[in-house]
Amino acid sequence: MKELSSSQVRQMFLDFFQEKGHAVEPSASLIPVDDPTLLWINSGVATMKKYFDGSVVPANPRMTSSQKSIRTNDIENVGKTPRHQTLFEMLGNFSVGDYFKKEAIPWAYELLTSPKWFGWDKDRLFVTVYPKDTEAKEIWLQAGIAPDHLIEAEDNFWDIGQGPSGPDSEIFYDRGQEFNNVSEDDPENYPGGENDRYLEVWNIVFSQFNHTPEGTYEPLPRKNIDTGMGLERVVSIFQNAKTNFETDLFLPIIKATEQLSADRHYGKVAEDDVSFRVIADHARAITVAIGDGALPSNEGRGYVIRRLIRRAIVKGHQLGIEDAFLYKMVPVVGEILQSYYPEVLKQSEYIASVVKSEEERFNATLTDGLKLLETVLADAHENNNDQINGAAAFKLYDTYGFPLELTSEAAAEAGITVDQEGFANEMQQQRDRARNARSGAKSMGVQRDLLLEIKDASEYVGYDRLTVTGAKLIVAIADEQRVASVAPGTTAELMFDQTPFFAEMGGQVADNGEVLTADGELAAKVVDVQHAPNGQNLHTVEVVKTLTTDDEYILTVDQHRHSKIEKNHTATHLLDQSLRNVLGDHTQQAGSLVEPNYLRFDFNHFGQVTDEDLAKVEALVNEQIFNELEVTTVETDPKTGKEMGAIALFSEKYGDVVRVVKVGDFSIEFCGGTHVKNTNEIGLFKIISESGVGAGVRRIEAVTSAEAYEALNRSHNDLQLIANKLKVSQIKDLPNRVDQQLEEIKTLKQKNESLEAKMASQQAADVFSNQQTINGHTLITGIIKDAGMDQLRQLADTWRTKALSDILVLGTGKDDKANLIVAMSDDTVKAGLKAVDLIKAISPQINGGGGGRPNMAQAGGKKPAGLADAMKAAEDWLASIK
Repeated sequence: MKELSSSQVRQMFLDFFQEKGHAVEPSASLIPVDDPTLLWINSGVATMKKYFDGSVVPANPRMTSSQKSIRTNDIENVGKTPRHQTLFEMLGNFSVGDYFKKEAIPWAYELLTSPKWFGWDKDRLFVTVYPKDTEAKEIWLQAGIAPDHLIEAEDNFWDIGQGPSGPDSEIFYDRGQEFNNVSEDDPENYPGGENDRYLEVWNIVFSQFNHTPEGTYEPLPRKNIDTGMGLERVVSIFQNAKTNFETDLFLPIIKATEQLSADRHYGKVAEDDVSFRVIADHARAITVAIGDGALPSNEGRGYVIRRLIRRAIVKGHQLGIEDAFLYKMVPVVGEILQSYYPEVLKQSEYIASVVKSEEERFNATLTDGLKLLETVLADAHENNNDQINGAAAFKLYDTYGFPLELTSEAAAEAGITVDQEGFANEMQQQRDRARNARSGAKSMGVQRDLLLEIKDASEYVGYDRLTVTGAKLIVAIADEQRVASVAPGTTAELMFDQTPFFAEMGGQVADNGEVLTADGELAAKVVDVQHAPNGQNLHTVEVVKTLTTDDEYILTVDQHRHSKIEKNHTATHLLDQSLRNVLGDHTQQAGSLVEPNYLRFDFNHFGQVTDEDLAKVEALVNEQIFNELEVTTVETDPKTGKEMGAIALFSEKYGDVVRVVKVGDFSIEFCGGTHVKNTNEIGLFKIISESGVGAGVRRIEAVTSAEAYEALNRSHNDLQLIANKLKVSQIKDLPNRVDQQLEEIKTLKQKNESLEAKMASQQAADVFSNQQTINGHTLITGIIKDAGMDQLRQLADTWRTKALSDILVLGTGKDDKANLIVAMSDDTVKAGLKAVDLIKAISPQINGGGGGRPNMAQAGGKKPAGLADAMKAAEDWLASIK
């Protein structure tokens, strides 16, 4: 059996099918896009539905992928069985109307048995087929499966109701009698039965029928292939792991948890093992899910994340871990998945902050909650009750944050149930209390009641005019009272029968400007405009001269400010459409702010926007500006607007009449804001920043016109400053100069490492000659000056090659950094000693920690002064071995 890492297994699978003409599809986000039927992506084929149902034609009908997936339907079994996970990876190959059985089956057999690929023993493979699928049976026999390893099974037919369906073949690997957990005469002791010996590794679905509404099965005109191979299971075979958890996909998390759990170790106590496994599984799931945009909450995907975090925290407490710890697993998960999911490690700081915040909130009440839960369970047993009442379960939920499922699991382990109906009743009573409390709220009641009663008509005319002469003041409000006039020096709210001032709406800020008397004197400064409950524009003003209702005034908008807002708002439309064009139609506006000096646009997108795509977006916006597109507006009804192709830019309800803003043939959207008449008025568009702001939401900040010029000029000046410091005459030569500098640094670093290696080797000659015998074992210890971990590893390799002693302990330190390495000969390891045990015993001397394998381990710390103590600790440890 080959020894392969999980990343090697994944890549080998993808490489195989790529050689067979398949396009390698990247793993999609765990959060489904445009698929309300799924809470999570739960299989490889879930991301291919658009191809299989014919709504989208793939560029290549042959596809392969390793798709991260989440399933939580049997979460209570995680950790208790060898194979259950919430997060898993599904390796798959897919054919959309291209190849079928005669290709899929031989390819599967080739991948599994060819020495070039998996190289498994064919005698360990068993295959099940649907009894009526004689074609598949014959092809499997031709491929090389032994007749007595081919099993007919009636349930080998994939069918989810109406739609594509067909027979399938399941492939099992015989792990050997040593893995068998049932007796020889057990009816489940066969490939496909409930046992640990015969491990299902692959399912190949031959989608060849359409299950009609009438219940018949009609042949599909285009037959499809859909397969699923669980990466975790396959890796357990390659790494000869008893369960999925003893593989490199989980063990680093378990080992990291061991470091925090004091005297608890995996593999010692069955109950502890369950806790370690649950933590490892849930840490993986929440890390990847949060990275994909899910956040803890009380509903939907967020509730799943919250439940997984809290289950893991409870298991941590059972291992003696009382402080927040789960967030420390995030970078560990990132390291495990880095080869194929580098974004997880890149986002680890953000993900960890989310997890830590959730942990701290739950930990604040966890201890008291656990005590209450223990009391409730004890009372139930003492009183011979077989059920926890709803009120107690609700208190655990409401006061201590225990999800009902968590309480139910604990109760089930104690052999009792939870009164679900009673819990639901308590929940409803709480909602009723909250609703009654809200309805009695009196905050801002006087003003709110006043505005609700004002139904005077007011018309906004700012789309066409920025100055209005003869605007009648119809409402004046001061100190939350409707008044006949307002005095100088006060702040008041005004309504006019007509106004050019735009009221804040859809992300566009309000206009500012002035209220003038009929003879042109300043009467008030307009500082804000909002919509009143009945739709009128309500102006907040700073009064300069007495204003009286029924008098007429001149209203004038700050035209320069208004113009800048218009430019930014129209640029927002161009940005929205450009994002759709570059990133895909899944990008939807999730918030917007249009200010005079900049614009901010939030949009749904899963994963970071690459620099390349961001540059494409910016270029596309500027292209529309330079094309001098006409901006036109049409007022119509919502239905007609949608038929025109308009989309909703802002999340708001539309009335009977809507404004449809059309920018050339590039963009068409519903919008009540103000815009330029031609895109050439915008001048220039420049993206200032792009970042993530929440669950699958990205944010772009940008500037236009003069601000865009200023931004570019600042960048130019910064580049010129750097060029001057690097003694480069022209900015265009700067990249080459930076490359030269980096190459010089690289060369100097290599020279430095070479010198360190030479110095370390010279010192090693003295160290290697200084051998001592302790407790029957030969030991070499030494501190190497001016070296790094790479040099220590090289010296350890030299030591092993020359077989200089049984045990080697070397250390090096510089500034506030120290490193230790421990190596043991194979015979020493066979005698029961482990390098990892020794490194754990001596690493505290340098205020560090470490780990590794039985024959090699290393540690890092922040106390170089403790290296000598570490050497002495190694001698003491060896002396204490019995």
